[in-house]
Amino acid sequence: MNEKYNVYLVSDSTGETLDRIFLSLKSQFANFEYEKKEFAFVRTEQQIDKIIKECNEVNNALILYTIVETKLAKYISSLSEKNNLPCFGILGNLILSFSKLLNQKAIHKPSAQHVLDEDYYKRIEAIQFTMSHDDGKKVDDINDADVILLGVSRTSKTPTSIYLANRGYKTINIPLVLDQKIPKDLTSNKKTCVIGLVADPERLADIRRNRVAIMKDTNLKDYTNLDSIRKEVNDSKNLFKQNNWPIIDVTRRSVEETAASILKIIEIKKHK
Repeated sequence: MNEKYNVYLVSDSTGETLDRIFLSLKSQFANFEYEKKEFAFVRTEQQIDKIIKECNEVNNALILYTIVETKLAKYISSLSEKNNLPCFGILGNLILSFSKLLNQKAIHKPSAQHVLDEDYYKRIEAIQFTMSHDDGKKVDDINDADVILLGVSRTSKTPTSIYLANRGYKTINIPLVLDQKIPKDLTSNKKTCVIGLVADPERLADIRRNRVAIMKDTNLKDYTNLDSIRKEVNDSKNLFKQNNWPIIDVTRRSVEETAASILKIIEIKKHK
């Protein structure tokens, strides 16, 4: 049986960066059992003292940290070493390497990435736009979007849209429902990137059946019928091909992987 680790994530900011790094790290180990505890906005030695004390009270503790203030980063590192605690600084060496490459000193300011700059307001605007255009709610301003996602029900349109919005892209997602026509502006639009999402019909049938079971609605036979779903998916593929829209199969992709493919398509379209 594998040992269980107590993982302490210590950040001088929101902890978002560290959490994502840990997510990527743990995904590389199939048999890694752990309990995770997060500490955000750690900016004093007293806070670190309390964390180290707690680490000493449990088995198999290990610390990952993102602390950019040099003195405090050295403090957590040396204190961990004194207490024989495995401790890994995530950004330290990278900041130092960049500093040498750019030939300038790093500012070592916590939360520096959360400044209210132009990019921040662009992301907020994109999120607001995307939320108000979810699931085909609003299609009269299609030309204002950066990307438009089309697909039958349960092809991850909404979560992918939200992810793209967080990256600063105004996103509209439009469901393809039976014989309902798509907006006229879509086929004539040359500026916005239009992308079709598809998935394996059997996988869609499973997802839809689970959804219907939660909704307890028995009047949705076509919605979960495999033959009907096959037709929906084929019709959507034909529509995408007719209009030369890129197609992404989301069956075995995470939202992040789908979004990465979309961003690549957007980049290619920009340079055409």
